[in-house]
Amino acid sequence: MIGLIVAYSKNRVIGNSGCIPWKIKGEQKRFKELTTGNVVIMGRRSYEEIGHPLPNRTTIVVSGTKNYDADNCITVKSLGEAVKIAGDRNVYISGGESLYKEALSIAEKMYITEIELEVEGDTYFPEFDEALFDKEINQHFDGDIPYTYVTYTRK
Repeated sequence: MIGLIVAYSKNRVIGNSGCIPWKIKGEQKRFKELTTGNVVIMGRRSYEEIGHPLPNRTTIVVSGTKNYDADNCITVKSLGEAVKIAGDRNVYISGGESLYKEALSIAEKMYITEIELEVEGDTYFPEFDEALFDKEINQHFDGDIPYTYVTYTRK
């Protein structure tokens, strides 16, 4: 399974100056639950924001300029190479913007956290044709900043 996993605001912002532009307690729980024990593919800037490989996952960083050497962390030059290395394991593509754009055409599922907030940012999740997917609303959370877990499955 090749999936995208992302949280974005009402105006599709996923980042601002290299950081996630919100702090919501519990919002990243789904990310951990889905990706643990699987392969996470991310771009260089996303990896640098985290600063280390994710525990209990294989982290594959797509970068044409840097090479990261750490336990459970591999650096490759392209998304295609990353997917090939992942083999038949579940893959979660976790950003950034250009990697999401490239991966939209091969994603079988998209695990999206819709943040009910408009924020300023410089990095966005790309528009996609919702007609190509079945949409399932999984869970809604109220709070200071409400959010909803949504899953899109390719038809």
